[in-house]
Amino acid sequence: MGMPKAMVDRKKCLSCGGCISVCPQDALSMEGMKALVEDDKCISCAICIRICPVGAISGEVYS
Repeated sequence: MGMPKAMVDRKKCLSCGGCISVCPQDALSMEGMKALVEDDKCISCAICIRICPVGAISGEVYS
């Protein structure tokens, strides 16, 4: 079983783009002015979770 992928709560997302700029896999993009995770590209590094200023991205934080 693989690690869970990041998920975006689109109601909380401020469209700041911070998560998109830090993702090493380019797994995040904007859709309808909200962040969207492309599961096939996400490597579960949790950088986006740590950078989100409003906690709109969730998943387990990996060391």
